[in-house]
Order: sequence, then structure tokens, then C-alpha cells
Amino acid sequence: MHHALQRRTLLAALLAAPAAAWSQRSYPDHPVRTVIPNAPGSSVDTIGRVVCTEMARVLGQPMVIDNRAGAAGAIGVELVRTAPADGYTVLVGSSSAISVAPLLQKAVAYQLRDFDLVSLLALLPNVLVCNTALPVQNVAQLVAHAKARNGTSNMASAGIGSVSHLAGAALQAAAGFKSLHVPYKGGAQGVASVVSGETDWVLTPAPAAMSLVAAGRLRLLGHSMAASTQPLGPVPAIASEVRGFEFSSWIGLMAPRGLPAGAADALGKAAAAALQRPEVQKAFETNGAVPHASSPDEFRAFLVRDIEANRRAVAAAGIQPE
Repeated sequence: MHHALQRRTLLAALLAAPAAAWSQRSYPDHPVRTVIPNAPGSSVDTIGRVVCTEMARVLGQPMVIDNRAGAAGAIGVELVRTAPADGYTVLVGSSSAISVAPLLQKAVAYQLRDFDLVSLLALLPNVLVCNTALPVQNVAQLVAHAKARNGTSNMASAGIGSVSHLAGAALQAAAGFKSLHVPYKGGAQGVASVVSGETDWVLTPAPAAMSLVAAGRLRLLGHSMAASTQPLGPVPAIASEVRGFEFSSWIGLMAPRGLPAGAADALGKAAAAALQRPEVQKAFETNGAVPHASSPDEFRAFLVRDIEANRRAVAAAGIQPE
């Protein structure tokens, strides 16, 4: 009896050993696939790469970038949604892919509930810029000018459903004026139309316009973050003239639902540490981005508000899902 009990005890210990070893294994112990649902060179790609490079130093394993562009980010996001929830596939999500694509594409199956959230990484203010010949010097004057033109002023965008389209529609709804929407085939073309005077104004992600502002080819009127923030130095917030207006883009780190607690904790700490690095802060400044770490709960609450703001903007723009 005594020997049988010893054998059963030894057998139980041997069977438990692999599980114990697994639970004690440090995360990560091999590279982390990092899906960016945008093309190389985009703002999301640039910001994602610089943060992940520094996160990899903290984690002690590479974060291998996998660009999966297409369908306004939906292809890459869907890839992550269906990946194993083991902490070794993560997503650099963005407002266009997470907050907007499900509102505009009937084929998009994912929802916010399909993901575990790690941390916000960056906020990207949109900037309100106009043609330098337009007789306006600030947000209030642009609104008054547009109202006086009775809807014949015009607004550029990067295309129907783009950030610049929705931001511009949201501004018009908030400030009570109308401008004719002129969509282009991309952000660069839309901004160029404002430079040339083909269109009057655009509310576009900061990286698309700030170099032209610095060169004196566009007039900067305001930014789209809260009135209490100064993402671009002394530039005034649109909210200082249009009460409550806030419409910025974001970039954040996400994972398939079911992320192990140890992985979530390690990734969150690595992201927070990376955002403190001088190299990251310099890259953010160059791209007009604002570092913004958060807890998973703060990130989720932020996204609930962002999705609702985009839902209202889609309605204001009169866009129907396709």
C-alpha cells in the first residue's frame, strides 16, 4: 500500500511538471508577431514601428512587424481577431481600422468586444488648415466665411469615409455651417488641393500638413484635441471657438480576446516604458503625435467614446455602409 501510494504521488508529480514549467516560463520567450493593418510609411506604420522597436528592448524579444494593408485596415484586423490568443500575435490598431471601418463596410465582422486592449500609444491631432489666400486667420473667421458663402465654400478630404472627411463633417455639424465636400484619392492629393486653391480648407491628420504649414504654403487655424492640450505648441484648439469639439485619431496596442494576464501585463509595462524613451518622443514630435499610455480599462472607455463620435460623424456626412 505504501509503495503504491508513492508511485501514484510520483506519477502525479511527473504529469504536473510540464504544466508547472509552462506557468513559470517567462513571457515572451520567442518573437511577437505585430500586425500593422496599414502600408509601410503611413503614420500608423511609422508610429507603430518606433514604439515596437523600444518595446522589444524591454521585452527581450523581437516584435516582428507584419504589414497587412487593405480594406481601410480591416484585413489586418481580421487576421488578428482569428489568431491564437497566446500573446504572440498583437495588433497596432488605429481609429480608421477599429472605430470607422465597421461603420462603413458591411463585410466587416469584427467588433470591439473581439479584442483585449493593452494600451493606447498615441493620439494624432487633426489640424484645420486653409489656403493662404483665404481671408481668414482663425477658426471663428473660417466659420463666418463659410456661412457667408451659403454653402459654396468647399472642403477637401482624402476620400469618402476618410479621417479628413469625417472630421470635416463633424466640425460643420458642431459649428453649424456647410461646405461642399470635394473628395480626393488620398490625403496628399486633398491637402495639395488646398495649397493650390482648388479647395478652401481641410481638417487632416497633422503629419499630412505640418511641413506645408512650416513652409508657409498653408495657414494653420487650429487643432482637434481638447482645449486644455497643446500638442503643437501655441496652436489654438478648435474647441476654444467651437465648444466641445474634439476629433482626433489614435493608435493603440491590441490582441485577440483571451490574452493571458502575464502577457497583458508585460506588454502594457513595455509600452509605457517605450513611450518614455527620447527616441520615441522625438519620432512622435516629428509626426505630430502625442504619446498617450493607458490602462486597458481606460483604453476601452476611450474607444467607446471614439466609436460613438465617429458614428455621429458618419451620420452627419450622410455616408451609407457598402
